[in-house]
Amino acid sequence: MLRQGTPVPTTPADPPHGLHRRIVFAVVAATLLMGSIDQTAVAAALPALQADLAAPLSWTGWTVSIYMVGQIIALPLAGRMSDQFGRRPVFLTAVAVFTVMSVLIGLAPSIGWLVAARLLQGLAAGAFLPSVTGIVSDLFGPDRDRAIASFTSILPIGAIIGPTLGGVLVSTSGWRSIFLVNVPVGVVVFVAAWFLVPRSAPTPGERVDGVGAGLVVALLLGGMVAVSITGSGFGVTTELSLAVAAGAVAVLAGWLLLRHLGRTANPLIPLGLLRGPTFTALNVVNFFFGVAALGQASLVPWYAITRYHLDPLVAGGLLTFRALGMISASTLSVVVIRRLGFRPLLVAGSLLVAAGLVVLALPAPEWLSPAVWIAVSTTLTGLGMGLGAPASSNAGLHLAPEHVSAVSGLRGMFRQSGGIAGITVLTAVVSSSGDPAGTQAIGYLVLAAILLASVPVMLRLPNMTGRW
Repeated sequence: MLRQGTPVPTTPADPPHGLHRRIVFAVVAATLLMGSIDQTAVAAALPALQADLAAPLSWTGWTVSIYMVGQIIALPLAGRMSDQFGRRPVFLTAVAVFTVMSVLIGLAPSIGWLVAARLLQGLAAGAFLPSVTGIVSDLFGPDRDRAIASFTSILPIGAIIGPTLGGVLVSTSGWRSIFLVNVPVGVVVFVAAWFLVPRSAPTPGERVDGVGAGLVVALLLGGMVAVSITGSGFGVTTELSLAVAAGAVAVLAGWLLLRHLGRTANPLIPLGLLRGPTFTALNVVNFFFGVAALGQASLVPWYAITRYHLDPLVAGGLLTFRALGMISASTLSVVVIRRLGFRPLLVAGSLLVAAGLVVLALPAPEWLSPAVWIAVSTTLTGLGMGLGAPASSNAGLHLAPEHVSAVSGLRGMFRQSGGIAGITVLTAVVSSSGDPAGTQAIGYLVLAAILLASVPVMLRLPNMTGRW
């Protein structure tokens, strides 16, 4: 039974020790690095992509947000499938699909083709975290909390490489090369994982909830279309009709999803991980953390170019400071999380992210370079994410350690849902504004306010220390 307070004692089998588990950790962590590089490099390429495919900003933003939709769908499904069929086959399938989709995206002739392939690539990327979390949890046993928290140090490495690599590739080879560079990496990881990742015992008896997954897709896509359609150049009457129809689909899908989750035996989203004040509060926190932290990052290069007219390579490189902040803070978080618990780190991280958003929204002082000013803001948000993300990861796992993959998937699902909401609304509002840069600055202030409003909810979470 799921607990709402203290962690459930567990007595896992003795995991492998020594060099083998470290090598496996490096192999599976490479997929998280690959996904991080892909996502942050795309942020630097949005202006070039928009110009080449002749797409409006509201639809170009789907390059980022549809990827998150795929992750949201896959996170709970992959968690369930990893438990049912084993971590290894789910992980290998995800790597293969991600690599193939990278090829198709690199060959995309239109924004529609690209968006469709990015959805499938996001599905594969969403399967990485639950399967990798399960693999590492099995291997590291009592040390799994620190091993899983270390993922927060790995992801920012990709955020350091991605913007710089993206800027260089866009300038020298075009935006398509950003996706094609994943192909050799994916092939190497697949071959290494085939031989090195151990098999895990499956847990049969639960069927994957395809109906729930379909309703989640309809809900998310309907909501995104309803928001993004405004200002897309179809004409006022057509835009209004499409927006109303898409909104109606989203509302209907949401209502049917709630009914379905309450009636099916094995729902896509386990109600045991949603019910009760503690799990509800944690899900709310993850959603709003995603709105603020993920909703702002992908559009920072665009903001730097439109507001301060910075070079694309410089604009993309500004995300490097965010990644450095995440690495520094997450390293500290991993060290102190057992002593302090997750709640103080989660609150401190949220306050730092909010401070970074406020700095980003304010105009750069005359005595300071705009690039340095934005670097200060991205460093603050990176420090906040570095403190808050490991705490958020371990909070849910403390509450239900026997459901490692499912909890990991749900955490990512709510956080990515928040990111989609932030990106979709922000790009739609900015694209229809006469002053895009000024509107985006106001949007960052709104995101900061939303995150600050969620701090009281964080304070209601029970704080737990020690191992789980």
